[in-house]
Amino acid sequence: MIEPSIQPSHEGRVASRPVLIVLHQETSSPGRVGILLREMGFALDIRRPPLGDGLPSTLDDHAGVVVFGGPMSANDDEEFVRRETDWLAVPLKEGRPLLGLCLGAQMLVNHLGGQVRPHPEGRAEYGWYELQPTLDGRAYMADWPSKVLQFHREGVVLPTAATLLAKGEDHFPNQAFSFGHNAVGVQFHPEVTAVMLHRWVVKAHERFEMPGAQSARQSIQGRLMHDAPLRQFAVALLHRLFIEAET
Repeated sequence: MIEPSIQPSHEGRVASRPVLIVLHQETSSPGRVGILLREMGFALDIRRPPLGDGLPSTLDDHAGVVVFGGPMSANDDEEFVRRETDWLAVPLKEGRPLLGLCLGAQMLVNHLGGQVRPHPEGRAEYGWYELQPTLDGRAYMADWPSKVLQFHREGVVLPTAATLLAKGEDHFPNQAFSFGHNAVGVQFHPEVTAVMLHRWVVKAHERFEMPGAQSARQSIQGRLMHDAPLRQFAVALLHRLFIEAET
């Protein structure tokens, strides 16, 4: 399903190719990432592989792809998980912009030969946690948020070919990485709007009682203090991946 852009791009025109949006639930939304891409002039081609949507054999007709999160694990023995993880060879081989968010980042790690695994002590991150860019991360982008919204109970061990861009707190240190020039994965959630956060807090309320998790109240209140820099990060990252790639 292709949703049209609603704003002209930074050059006053609508981008000629849509961005492929990969979602993992019937009710999932591309959230703020979708809003920002439309404001940049891109239409959205939304696919939901768990519901039977196919993924294209080439991205010649797309400006790039964003693979979003979901409640499943990148290690699940589901046919769509295996197929989607294998499919990441398409944007990587073609050098197309690829952004993985949480589950999407974890699928990319698995595709590249890294590991996705739970914390050995059963810890999780739900709420707002500190983020520290590496030297490579500061070279990649100047401005990083000091705290980001997390919603996960698995972390990643990066493959040797990936470059660590940002570190998290001790329990889940690998938070953002790049591969090549056009692929980026982040463990956190720059796409979440206020409405999405409230819905997630209600639907997954039991997860806020896991070891290491913040309370649902802290998570909602934290948005008031920390979301503006996270939004600016999302703008800068999408601009780098999709606008600069188009020019």
